Amino acid sequence: MTSYDTDDTAPAARAFLILHGWQNHRPEGHWQHWLAGRLGELGQHVVYPQLPDPDDPDLEVWLAEVARHLGALAGAERVVVAHSASAVLWLHAAARGLPGLADVDRVLLVAPPSASVLAGLPEIAAFALTELDFTLPGHTRLVAGDDDPYCPEGADTVYGDPLDVPTRILHGAAHLDMDAGYGPWPAVLEWCLDGTAELTARAG
Repeated sequence: MTSYDTDDTAPAARAFLILHGWQNHRPEGHWQHWLAGRLGELGQHVVYPQLPDPDDPDLEVWLAEVARHLGALAGAERVVVAHSASAVLWLHAAARGLPGLADVDRVLLVAPPSASVLAGLPEIAAFALTELDFTLPGHTRLVAGDDDPYCPEGADTVYGDPLDVPTRILHGAAHLDMDAGYGPWPAVLEWCLDGTAELTARAG
């Protein structure tokens, strides 16, 4: 399984774990693929795994994969970037206190689908999460579109406010995927390199 791991172990390098969503086979046009490439070019340690059975994922298998990759993540700063179903996967990991989470410094959750939508999709219904009485590890940020069909209630209402997570809502960004035009996304690269950077929409 290719991980897009730059295998850069220099002490100054950050370590990034990039987690994709449902039905995502890491297409080259996706912003996460672009981000993994750009971070690697900058000498960062990047792990971008193809999670098992992305079209019909098993929550427990994906959680085990997250734990495995976190255990191997080494860098001066550990950063997780999770999109769509994997953003909710990360919440499950936090709710269970998955090993390795305490070592994560920063997390970016992008376009998490709501429980109401997940529950209606048999392949990922098990990912639906309604109890949010847990604490997230590291410094967590949330970014989502104001018109995301996978979270019609609004990501700030469903996740940001209950979890007390700083949330950036982008106008017209939908699910922040290829269909919404999110190939290269400079703002997310800037945030990866500087956690204080503002998460803005792509140009155009």
